[in-house]
Amino acid sequence: MDNLLNEFKNLPTTCISDGTDGLNNLHPSIKPLKEEYKLAGRAFTVKIPVGDNLAVLKAIRNAQPGDILVVDAKGDQYRAIAGDFVVGMMQTLGIGGLVVDGVIRDIVGIKELNFPVFSRGTAVAASGKAGVGEINVPISCGGVTINPGDIVVGDADGVVVVPQSIEQEVLTKSQDKLKKDQLREEKISGNREAIIKHLDEMLSK
Repeated sequence: MDNLLNEFKNLPTTCISDGTDGLNNLHPSIKPLKEEYKLAGRAFTVKIPVGDNLAVLKAIRNAQPGDILVVDAKGDQYRAIAGDFVVGMMQTLGIGGLVVDGVIRDIVGIKELNFPVFSRGTAVAASGKAGVGEINVPISCGGVTINPGDIVVGDADGVVVVPQSIEQEVLTKSQDKLKKDQLREEKISGNREAIIKHLDEMLSK
């Protein structure tokens, strides 16, 4: 993982969201299967029609270690795009995580893998393999446009995307936000007078 990705992985998504002015947050229903899951990596994008996951397998074969598979499954919540066997292949090949605007299945088995999966939930039905779909193309996932190579960061609060063209700018703004939050907490938390003063300042604006 390059230094830039390491820096992003050490930041909460809330600060990164503020660094992008809240414009690149995936729909809040796309959440990690476990709250402790955290991911940060370059997007390897997948576009599939509802109910067909052959392109997901193609993406697993072509992605590089550390890449995050980001799957545009059109928000479908009836057919799962992957189960524990497919997710296990991702993990073995070194893929950094899975983000899907859709659902997965075999949730117990996937949780046992401790592999970061972010989805809209789980379903029982499997997808077919007609072969329709594309990889490494611009997609829409969770209401956000994502291009191959964009930075994807996820944690318990959700998933945020950082376009390549502004990644350094967003990193700086996100780090500054975290520092300001930490200083504010050190100064105000637990101090009744400081809290009242802070509230009065905010309410007087």
